[in-house]
Amino acid sequence: TAIVFFHGGGWAYGTPSEFFTTCERYARMGIVTFSVEYRLSIENGVTPHPTISPIESVMDAKSAMRWVRENAARFHIDKNKIVASGQSAGGHLALSTAMIDDYNEKSDNPGISCRPDAILLFSACVNTVEGWCDRLLADRRNQIWGISPAHHIRSGLPPMIEFHGTDDEQVPKWTVQFFESAMKKEGNYFELHIYEGRKHYLGDGNPKYSRYFDDEILKLADDFLRKYKLMD
Repeated sequence: TAIVFFHGGGWAYGTPSEFFTTCERYARMGIVTFSVEYRLSIENGVTPHPTISPIESVMDAKSAMRWVRENAARFHIDKNKIVASGQSAGGHLALSTAMIDDYNEKSDNPGISCRPDAILLFSACVNTVEGWCDRLLADRRNQIWGISPAHHIRSGLPPMIEFHGTDDEQVPKWTVQFFESAMKKEGNYFELHIYEGRKHYLGDGNPKYSRYFDDEILKLADDFLRKYKLMD
């Protein structure tokens, strides 16, 4: 099994290092891990970037998944056991690899699927129709629906687990609850864990995993992976 992580930061900030301690944890458990760098919608500290938007972030995420699948043998990975994972905007990118069919890099091989076999989500942005994403898209804001997972729900999607705080100040809890009900209506597996009183950083005060989550949350993620035979 492999897990491909996408960091948070509103498509404009953040670095792959935010998932390094989580990668190390899973590597010790025998899972091959990747933490992806993708194009960010910021230039010299200013947003929006003239040519990069969340659309380019989506394209990079899909390219990363295709690269991992294409190179699976090299890393001794079963190409049918590749998990996507992300926090906040990174959660949006993990979802996009499964749900957004448009926006592919010209250099990608379309014959290689970018679809993950399961998805781990932490405080994920499931619906991009909001002010910050609108701003980053700038003159392409009419394409905001095109990269919004909530507007591309259909049957047959990979199983997903999401962890969210009731007091998330960046991604309102109800957006994820609406997403959950729409996913289940289409017969998809979507497991939602809501944490009373927690904000956007579910592991606030716990520097071990960039404040993204704690060991208790990761143990539930492990159970989910075992359920789908993606972890021993």
